[in-house]
Amino acid sequence: MASGVLRSFGVGASVARAALAWIRRDPNAAALERTNFHGRMVTLAGGPALALGATAASALGARDGRAAAAAVTAGAVSGAVGLYDDVVGNRPEQKVFKGFAGHLGALREGQVTSGLVKIVGVGAGAFVASALIGSKRRTAIGRATDVLLGAGVIAGTANLINLLDLRPGRAIKASAVIGAPLALGKGGGIAAGTLGAASGLVADDLAEEIMLGDSGANALGALLGVALIARTGPAGRLAALTALASLTAASEKVSFTQVIQDTPWLRYLDELGRRSPSA
Repeated sequence: MASGVLRSFGVGASVARAALAWIRRDPNAAALERTNFHGRMVTLAGGPALALGATAASALGARDGRAAAAAVTAGAVSGAVGLYDDVVGNRPEQKVFKGFAGHLGALREGQVTSGLVKIVGVGAGAFVASALIGSKRRTAIGRATDVLLGAGVIAGTANLINLLDLRPGRAIKASAVIGAPLALGKGGGIAAGTLGAASGLVADDLAEEIMLGDSGANALGALLGVALIARTGPAGRLAALTALASLTAASEKVSFTQVIQDTPWLRYLDELGRRSPSA
């Protein structure tokens, strides 16, 4: 079992590194260049590279065919709609719409924003992935409740990791905290594959050579959500969803970045391994 987890981890790192090199060589790679918070030019190529590596390795490490299909669905859909938002959402006419309320407001005016496509896509992928994982409960209501809870956990984790992806390495570090316990023991292949892909790109992320963007952050979070619901029952899913909802609500009131900066041990971990602004 341990060898299977290690294999998934290694495959994730290898595929992510190979995908990053391949994407960077593409003639259209310049469209993925962005200016980060330090004013440096970096590439969003890390996002689709992470999504590809994590999805492939998670499927390889899944315990059965349904879990593998769930991982492919959540990782591929979240990564794809996230990439769409990364590219299309950078257009001037799209930048004016911010947050869920802004995207709904645009829809009322007859405009479908890239952000709304991402929200709907991540939600739909999460629902299908949760349905594939299924439920062990006997009643139809119980099974439906489990699927809805699972979908909420997958979409909520994708959103949380995306909210944290505001500084180099932060999303990957947070994912390691969430995913490390899920990668241990029987059934740890999905989380191990996801973390393996992230480990293959963390040095480039910390060095401000790449950005994960919505594509990488959403896929990373969604796959961790799949790993979580694959190993928990109704109580675990409800607890996870409650925590995710609380953190999401808190993000509307306070800045996670400010909280991290004001808390010495969090600031130390957040900056660990990151290049200095003057480098």
